[in-house]
Amino acid sequence: MLPGRARQSGWQGASLVAITYIYFLIFAQFAFLKRLASLGWADDHLKAVMAAMAIGGMLFSLLTARLNLWPSPNLRLRAGLLASGAAALLSLLQLGLVASFGVSFLIGAGLGLLTVTLVTHLRQWTGGRHALLLVGLGTGIGYFVCNLPPFFTAPPEVQTSVAGLLCFAGIGITLLPAPAKLEAAQIAQLRAPSFLRVLVCFAALVWLDSAAFFIIQGNPALKAGTWQGEVHLWANGLLHLLAALASAWLLRRRGLIFVLSAAFLMLGIACLLLLHPSRVLFASIFYPIGVSLYSVALVAYPSLLSPASSAGQRGRQAGWIYATAGWGGSAMGIGMGQNLGHVPPAFVIAAGAVVLIPGLFTALRWRARELALTALVALASFCLYRLVPSANTSAQQSQLERGRQVYISEGCIHCHSQYVRPNTADVLMWGPAETIQDVRLQKPPLIGNRRQGPDLSQVGARRSSFWLKAHFIDPAEVSGASIMPSFDFLFRDGRGDDLVAYLASLHGAGTLKRQEEEAHWHPTAAALAQASFDDGERLFRRYCATCHSAGGRTRWQAGFKRFPPDLTVGPFLHLQPSESNAERMDRLAQIAKFGIPATDMPGHEYLSDKDIASISLWLSQNIRQPIHNQ
Repeated sequence: MLPGRARQSGWQGASLVAITYIYFLIFAQFAFLKRLASLGWADDHLKAVMAAMAIGGMLFSLLTARLNLWPSPNLRLRAGLLASGAAALLSLLQLGLVASFGVSFLIGAGLGLLTVTLVTHLRQWTGGRHALLLVGLGTGIGYFVCNLPPFFTAPPEVQTSVAGLLCFAGIGITLLPAPAKLEAAQIAQLRAPSFLRVLVCFAALVWLDSAAFFIIQGNPALKAGTWQGEVHLWANGLLHLLAALASAWLLRRRGLIFVLSAAFLMLGIACLLLLHPSRVLFASIFYPIGVSLYSVALVAYPSLLSPASSAGQRGRQAGWIYATAGWGGSAMGIGMGQNLGHVPPAFVIAAGAVVLIPGLFTALRWRARELALTALVALASFCLYRLVPSANTSAQQSQLERGRQVYISEGCIHCHSQYVRPNTADVLMWGPAETIQDVRLQKPPLIGNRRQGPDLSQVGARRSSFWLKAHFIDPAEVSGASIMPSFDFLFRDGRGDDLVAYLASLHGAGTLKRQEEEAHWHPTAAALAQASFDDGERLFRRYCATCHSAGGRTRWQAGFKRFPPDLTVGPFLHLQPSESNAERMDRLAQIAKFGIPATDMPGHEYLSDKDIASISLWLSQNIRQPIHNQ
């Protein structure tokens, strides 16, 4: 009977693997990039900051096995978890450029120290039984958690905080009793390929994975068919989990090269399918399977499958794999996706030659049943690729497509709906309602699940492009009650202009009908009776003075289609001198409520009739000498 300390199940190993993957996938690849964008770092600055992460990762991947400062694997692992967790929490601060470099480097350094230490001494935390299964389980859980819809769609601050706290939880896990140590004889040694061959195979797979990932993220049509919507996210998570468990089983039964070859077939087919947006559904199946197949092997090889006899040798091998294949292959894949926008078929063929051909002789020794099954999978994949009709859409994204992607990626959907509820007050405030058939044609639909700000489904009919841009740059100044944060950083790399163009395009066929409804709108008698001159002045200062006072107009004056009058002194160009006071108040109320078409004058549809009546009362008494339109 083993002592209590040795009877542990090895769940610590699976947990640490899961934590590491969650940190890397949801924080380093997603949340940190969004945080940098919110800080205004784009183009060359963004590339330089991310390069600091790669430098830190490569450097500490190579140095970890040679560190004598922390001879204990437990201490090294805790140091890696502490550095990674601290970097995540530091990224939530308001960082300058130099500080962003430092945090980015710390993320890479922490990951390098954490990953190499973990995989080198993985036997210490997985125990002697089912070590490969535990690695597969940890990898699968990591990917599954990252694809959970509430977590995947959470604000980056939430994702960052969770990733950081998980690292600190990992430190606690290392303080618990460890499972029984794994003896070398407890895992059957399969035919071991040379280390150089393994390194090249991993580099090719990471390259393909990173290129496909970047291409999907940058193409709204491809992203809509893979990572948008709860159905896609749940499917991705389950595919990752099942493929990771299958990888662990195949590594034990068929060996490393079999798994790497299968992973390449999945990723290669996915990259070819991504050349045609209409085939993205099939790519969304092959891609997660291929990624999880090789991800398990990437963790398991150094300590469980490598023929290396000492921890030092395993650590050096792990360092070279993660420095060159991991960080280097990832950078090359992202560069390919960024510069080409697709993975060339010739590159897939070349990568296949690297991964598959050296295993040809091994394949010849397979049983006939295995060869027949492999041929059947290859034939089915080829048929899917050839028979599904290709889309007749251009790979080049239009400005509206890019703007829609910015709308999605910046999380506008969390505060703004794009759905006018029929037969409600929505119709007068936000515009004509769309039919459910029109909504279903959107890919993906952006109905939204809450409305903290105005509905935007018809915003192009209510706001000019100039107003939209000014509002993104300084929401609180343009709309006095706005709690929206500034998005001025989007205009430093063109994303803001794309977003404005997309929003300006949002107006349906019912715009003229809505204008007729606006013309028939009048403040209620009760609202007119409750109107207050003092409230009107206060509301004017809050909502109107930015454009209609001498001080407020200066900042934006170069962009106005027509320079707005200073209404603190009058006169007002849109009123007739023959109007009665009641007619004047009614006309002013319509302008304050709905704005002036074909100008930059916005409406204030969200204000109550009483507030609108108060504004019109103040304006009608403040205007001293109305004159004719000019």
